[in-house]
Amino acid sequence: MTAATPSAAPSSPHVMNTYGRLPIALSHGQGCRVWDTHGRVYLDALGGIAVNTVGHNHPQLVAALQDQVTRLIHTSNYYHVPLQEELARLLVERSGMTNVFFCSTGLEANEAALKLARKFGHDKGIERPEIVVCEKAFHGRSIATLSATGNPKVQAGFGPLVEGFIRVPINNIEQLKAATANNPNVVAVFFEAIQGEGGVNPMHMDYLRDVRALCDARDWLLMIDEVQCGMGRTGKWFAHQWAGITPDVMPLAKGLGSGVPVGAVVAGPKAAAIFAPGNHGSTFGGNPLAMRAGVETIRIMEAQDLLTHAAKVGAHLKAGLEQALAAELASGAVKEVRGQGLMLGIDLAKPCAALVQRCADHGLLISVTADSVVRLVPPLILTMAEADEVVSILCPLIAALLKE
Repeated sequence: MTAATPSAAPSSPHVMNTYGRLPIALSHGQGCRVWDTHGRVYLDALGGIAVNTVGHNHPQLVAALQDQVTRLIHTSNYYHVPLQEELARLLVERSGMTNVFFCSTGLEANEAALKLARKFGHDKGIERPEIVVCEKAFHGRSIATLSATGNPKVQAGFGPLVEGFIRVPINNIEQLKAATANNPNVVAVFFEAIQGEGGVNPMHMDYLRDVRALCDARDWLLMIDEVQCGMGRTGKWFAHQWAGITPDVMPLAKGLGSGVPVGAVVAGPKAAAIFAPGNHGSTFGGNPLAMRAGVETIRIMEAQDLLTHAAKVGAHLKAGLEQALAAELASGAVKEVRGQGLMLGIDLAKPCAALVQRCADHGLLISVTADSVVRLVPPLILTMAEADEVVSILCPLIAALLKE
């Protein structure tokens, strides 16, 4: 692999300045590799931020999308969409839930979940429903999902935020109970099975089971955001399945369409009938092209057994990182390597945003989240050899940064 030296990509004065971009413009990809417009190649350990499930230019996905474009791209939800029904069936079978609403993004899926919870409360006669959310959570950037998000930096400048949220720390059932004690307005608990933007923070299995039991006891909805950690990333279809539980509401997006925008809200019996016609909708949600992408993604994942693969390669990658960073872990300069499957975070004891550019300079694409956590969410087709390559590029750069 040729080391990449990013060069400045042309910037447009007409595009809103909302992203802190690297000076790289990508041209094409193959598998877990991408090339920039100058022909430099990179190993993609970011996967479009956990989106490119089956990698770049997968022949089966490309053929399916090309075929679908010649048939129908969009119709609208005034009509039945057979591919929508097919993808819903596939998601229901793999989740153990019952019904699906389709949208286009994770933000929309989470927004729909919040609306479900509020209507669930109103249907029970609760005038001002409240939803429990978590510290360090990230659920989106609309006003409602921003209000549910636990990051003051991204909330700054957009007040007043939406009311009706109770915020608690993660993995502490007693604090959740204390924060909701004698509050008849609580209608749901909403969190990510593994926090992504918050620093790759997994919920403990016992905590997941305890919250499920609490929601059952108090007639609340359990809503688990699987937008980033779902779709096989941890080695099961959905990260909460490691705890042996089933939520009432599960937002999905990112990896569901392998790059084509697809969002979904999967609901169980307690939530499936809350919405009636006219309560919610989406112009682009469930369009034939997006649905074909979702159907083909699941077919490819099963044909290639990517759940088993993600678990195996992810464990190998995590062990490799821990071995290569053993000295830094022992000294406390690296706090922890955490996560599951191919959703891993390396928590440093100092800010490490500079690693994004330095890794790109050496031909590796990563991200840094929560200021000091290196996030790795590559395509699920990542090979053992490519995992070793991630370690060989990334770990020396981490060690060098920590010595500065």
